[in-house]
Amino acid sequence: METFNSSSDKAFFLVGFSDWPHLEPIFFVFISIFYSLTLFGNTAIIALSRMDLRLHTPMYFFLSHLSFLDLCYTTSTVPQLLINLHGLDRTISYGRCVAQLLIFLALASTECLLLGVMAFDRYAAVCRPLHYTTIMHPQLCQALAISSWVGGLVNSVIQTSLMMAMPLCGHRLNHFFCEMPIFLKLVCEETKRTEAKMFVARTIVLVFPAALILGSYAQIARAVLKIKSMAGRRKAFGTCGSHILVVSLFYGSAIFTYLQPKGSYSESEGKFVALFYTIITPMLNPLIYTLRNKDVKGALWKVLGRATDSE
Repeated sequence: METFNSSSDKAFFLVGFSDWPHLEPIFFVFISIFYSLTLFGNTAIIALSRMDLRLHTPMYFFLSHLSFLDLCYTTSTVPQLLINLHGLDRTISYGRCVAQLLIFLALASTECLLLGVMAFDRYAAVCRPLHYTTIMHPQLCQALAISSWVGGLVNSVIQTSLMMAMPLCGHRLNHFFCEMPIFLKLVCEETKRTEAKMFVARTIVLVFPAALILGSYAQIARAVLKIKSMAGRRKAFGTCGSHILVVSLFYGSAIFTYLQPKGSYSESEGKFVALFYTIITPMLNPLIYTLRNKDVKGALWKVLGRATDSE
C-alpha cells in the first residue's frame, strides 16, 4: 500500500454513504432541508441580537458567537457531503482535505470552549445576580470570546500538524468529510507517542470545558434550590435549560467520537454519529434557544410586526 505525507497530485476518495446507495437520495433531501434551516435559524439569531436592544446582554453576545460558529461549522462539511451524496464527485484533493480538517477541528474546538464560557455566564447570572453586570462587563465578554476562537485555532493547528506528520497509507476515507478519527485509521506505522499527544490535546479541549460546565451547573442547582418561590425556581432553571440541552447534544456525540481508542472506533458508526454533531445540533441550537426563550421570541415578533406594518 502506498505511503505518502503530502503531495499536490494526491487525492482522497470519500466513501460517504455509498455503501447504502438506497439511502443517499433520502439523505440528500433531508440534509438539504436541515442545512437550509441551520442557515436561516442561526442568521436570524445573529440579526435579532443586533437589532433588538433587549438582547444586548452578555448571554446574547455569546449566543450570536455560537450562531456564527454553527454557520461556519456546518458549512465546512455539508456542501461536500451534498456533492458526495449526489454522486458528482467523491474525491477530494490532499490540500482541500487538510484545509477541511484544520477548519472543522478549529471550529469544533472553539465551540467546546465557547459552551464553557456560556456556562460561566449562566453561573454568574444565577449565583451572583447582584454583581452580574460587574463580573460580565463588555471587556471581559470580548476577551472570553476571542480566547475561545484563538484557543480553538491553536488546538487545531497543533493537532493537524501532528496528524499530517504521520505516515498515511491509502487514499480511501470511509467517511463523508476529512475528520481526525478516520485519518488515524490510515496511519500505517507505530506512532503511539504522537497519538498520545493528540489524545491529550483532545482531552483538554473536551474534558476541561465539560468539567467547568458541570461545576457551574452544580453551583446553579444549589442556588436555585435555595429559592423559596416556585416561580423563581422555574425562571432560573428556564434560563439555563436551553444551554444544558445544547451542551448535552454537542458534548455527548463529540466525546463519543474523539475520546474513543483508535482500535475501537467504528467507521460506519462514526459516520452516523458525525451526522448528528455536524448537521442536527447546529440546526437545533436556534430552535432550542428561540422556543425556550421569551426574550428571543419577543424580539422576533417585534421584527415581524415592523415588517407587517411597513407593508
